[in-house]
Amino acid sequence: MSPRPDRRALSRKNRPRKPRPRGRSKARVGQRQPRRARRPGALFEQLVSLQATLRAPRGCPWDREQTHQSLRTYLLEEAYEVLEALEAGDDAQLAAELGDLLLQVVFHSQLACEAGRFDIRDVIEQIQNKLIRRHPHVFGNIRAKTSAQVLKNWEQLKAEERQAQRGMAVAKAPASLLDGVPRTLPALLEAHQLTRRASRIGFDWENFEGLLEKLREEATELREAQVRADRPQLEEEVGDLLFVAVNVARFLGMDPEAALKKANRKFAARFREMEQQAGNSGRRLADLSRDDLEALWNASKAKRQPAPASGEQARASSGRAHASGGRTPASSGRE
Repeated sequence: MSPRPDRRALSRKNRPRKPRPRGRSKARVGQRQPRRARRPGALFEQLVSLQATLRAPRGCPWDREQTHQSLRTYLLEEAYEVLEALEAGDDAQLAAELGDLLLQVVFHSQLACEAGRFDIRDVIEQIQNKLIRRHPHVFGNIRAKTSAQVLKNWEQLKAEERQAQRGMAVAKAPASLLDGVPRTLPALLEAHQLTRRASRIGFDWENFEGLLEKLREEATELREAQVRADRPQLEEEVGDLLFVAVNVARFLGMDPEAALKKANRKFAARFREMEQQAGNSGRRLADLSRDDLEALWNASKAKRQPAPASGEQARASSGRAHASGGRTPASSGRE
């Protein structure tokens, strides 16, 4: 019998290694993986593989039934839930919601892969190439010292890309700056994107006062259409008024969708407060007079009124708005 080797005599380098199992990791669901296995590339490959398994013949019946069309609702829902997590300022919730949104990209790519049209590699290559192509001031010889110059170059490059896709010379058929804004967008977001693109080449209001004057003008035209009881004209004037309101938000560097969402929640909170106050006195809102409803509304409004900003905070906010001409970097988003 040969003597047992002294384990202390074996260096770490020369010790016999246990064979590594091949195939998928057997780590339990929810178990935190080693740091090396948590590299973004490895994790992404696992996600793609997981979705392919769910779509496989022995996978999940629900996943196997889905199509691009059936997933449309979920894509929108996940995007809005990301926005809600951003507003809540909850990092854990934001990470989870971004994961749900990422799954939608992987899911659609898997469907396309099964149909032989494209796969997730094509999706990644497209966005990588686009980022390099649209940042010549970083990866090329173009100079851009300000974000305004970056956005101007961005729009020019997008126009050239659209022309190349159409296979037409720019001189023969110039593309519209507004090409690429989906008509399927919600009206509020569509108006925001249309006017934002136009503003990038200088087609914008000179100052905030001009916008306020336009609001008053549209309100006057709406009143005149209402007096005439002209329904088609009324609809047009309401649309014009809303369009200007979107411009107001954009000009001030605010997201009109987010602003309206906050207004919706504020109204809902105050209305529920009215219902509670009426219920405490054994009444229903539907049974109250207009004056009583107004009194309850004012009481609810006063109760939920946010505390006014301190003088120092107000001056700082005013200074920022003045320095940016009434606009903030939020008005310089890209698509």
